[in-house]
Amino acid sequence: QVQLVQSGGGLVQAGGSLRLSCAASGRTFSNYAMAWFRQAPGKDREFVAAITLTGTNTYYADSVKGRFTISRDNFKNTVYLQMSSLKPEDTAVYYCAARPFRPEYQQSAYDSWGQGTQVTVSS
Repeated sequence: QVQLVQSGGGLVQAGGSLRLSCAASGRTFSNYAMAWFRQAPGKDREFVAAITLTGTNTYYADSVKGRFTISRDNFKNTVYLQMSSLKPEDTAVYYCAARPFRPEYQQSAYDSWGQGTQVTVSS
């Protein structure tokens, strides 16, 4: 497993932007596909975005497509989630996750998780 430490998040008004970061350690970062999930109060954790080993391919949930951007820096062992045009329905705890090689949409496929960070979007 790889250790993941998240930073960023907070409170923002609707229409604003935030960037989340997730720093990895313990294993070769470039061997891990990375993803972001989120969990809103009273709801199941859901897929947000994922990125392949080199960052060549990215995948997004329909609800965030065109507003969120996932990226990674393999020299800094960090994955990012840039969130723009935020909506109140984006309010959730956001988690980064890692799995070897190929990204997947299912959270059960990931064996390393960050600690979670709260994102609150006010209307």
